[in-house]
Amino acid sequence: MKFDIIVIGGGLVGASLVAALKDSGLKIALIEPHEAAPLPQDASWDSRVYAISPGSAVFLQSLGIWQLLADERVAPVYEMAVFGDDNSAHINFSAYEIGLSELAFIAENRQLQAAVWEVLKSSNENIQILCPAKCVSLLWQESCVEVQLEDGSQLEASLVVGADGVNSWVRRQADIEESRRAYHQIGVVANFSTELSHRHIAYQWFRRDGVLALLPLPDKRVSMVWSTTEQHADVLRNLPAEELCRCVEEASSYTLGALQLITPPVGFPLNFVHVNQLVKPRLVLIGDAAHGIHPLAGQGVNLGLRDTRELAAILNARGMRTDCGDFMLLRRYELARKEDILALELVTDGLQKLFNNSNPTLARLRNLGLEITNHLPLIKNRLMQHALN
Repeated sequence: MKFDIIVIGGGLVGASLVAALKDSGLKIALIEPHEAAPLPQDASWDSRVYAISPGSAVFLQSLGIWQLLADERVAPVYEMAVFGDDNSAHINFSAYEIGLSELAFIAENRQLQAAVWEVLKSSNENIQILCPAKCVSLLWQESCVEVQLEDGSQLEASLVVGADGVNSWVRRQADIEESRRAYHQIGVVANFSTELSHRHIAYQWFRRDGVLALLPLPDKRVSMVWSTTEQHADVLRNLPAEELCRCVEEASSYTLGALQLITPPVGFPLNFVHVNQLVKPRLVLIGDAAHGIHPLAGQGVNLGLRDTRELAAILNARGMRTDCGDFMLLRRYELARKEDILALELVTDGLQKLFNNSNPTLARLRNLGLEITNHLPLIKNRLMQHALN
């Protein structure tokens, strides 16, 4: 089977790229090893949520994805309150201050995944979805890439896109070097119902034991992301439900009153991954395959969707370049994305190091920095503007 593009990885970022190219005239295959799970018929909530920036929401809407989400499953964020680890330093961000209606939207992973796959299933015959299907080898030729699947099928394409996550198999096959460092932290996620209204405010506490965030869900519900030490994460995941609620209530200074657990806590390891190249001849990396950042800024998925937007724009506007795997064409994508990726890597990694340090002098400086920044509207607005794209 011959294609113009083969996208390996059918998560939100990879599938969105296919959706963005569905009217390009290119013949595209999407390969995903895990069968898509249907949405549950009950009112349960997914423990994995994303903070979708306004720019990403506009992009997803242009693809017909965003409008498929039920309003009652998405919560807008109007403000963000961030607290230091001295119980007094803080910084507040407000959509109103910069003339916007919201800073972000909190949406469930499975709702977004179902929506993007719904768009792909209604696409034209140029799109072929191979799911479940697993790649076992990639062989680069001068004019194409040969892809072999586990079932023995042979495919070839002018361009392979690696969208298969932070531990990317595609990246390894291409011998692309990476700089990886474990944070020795676990991101513990769970959902709670709250006694008090969150008023569509996202809360974040930089604590001595990690970073705790409570993100607003519809009605009086929140999604917790607690990035903490491996030892503390083990304790949190093994606490009885009532004890976990009391622990989170205390850690969040009882901001939302009493909590009740909705979804059991689960955890995922946190790593910093810097990829030295985003492209090689007939290969491009997007999403977590191209970068791995700490979740404290909630920008991982938005960074990946910005990859998708840029790559789709370049491929859709390639003009007379009929070969979509042309290296010079792909270099345009790499040059366009390098600065944004590096900036977010430096910010998230720097903040993680700054607050994961017990030096008392550094503690005073970082909390003072929060307070000073909170009183400098120009700096605050510039920080927000980058996160809104």
